[in-house]
Amino acid sequence: MAVTANQACLDACAECQAACEACAYNCCVNDAKMADCARLCLDCAAICAACVTLVSRGSRWAAQLCQLCAEICDACAAECDKYDNDHCRACAASCRRCAQECRAMA
Repeated sequence: MAVTANQACLDACAECQAACEACAYNCCVNDAKMADCARLCLDCAAICAACVTLVSRGSRWAAQLCQLCAEICDACAAECDKYDNDHCRACAASCRRCAQECRAMA
């Protein structure tokens, strides 16, 4: 698979990774009650990074990983939707976009 054919997925995963890491940091700093949100954001960031790696090199496992990434992104978006703050709203939106692009790859 050519990188350009998968660019939307790569971009969405990279953006989601950054948004999840920022959200996790802000959850930990601002409110200890948001620990579950922070943990899920870190899981989501990790799988997004793995997707970027596998998709960019055309791995035969990329489609399966993208499907799992979409599921984790959905869960992360749902968790972030529970909180009314900018970093969670941005993370949820990024997760939804990433899930959509990953499903298109799977």
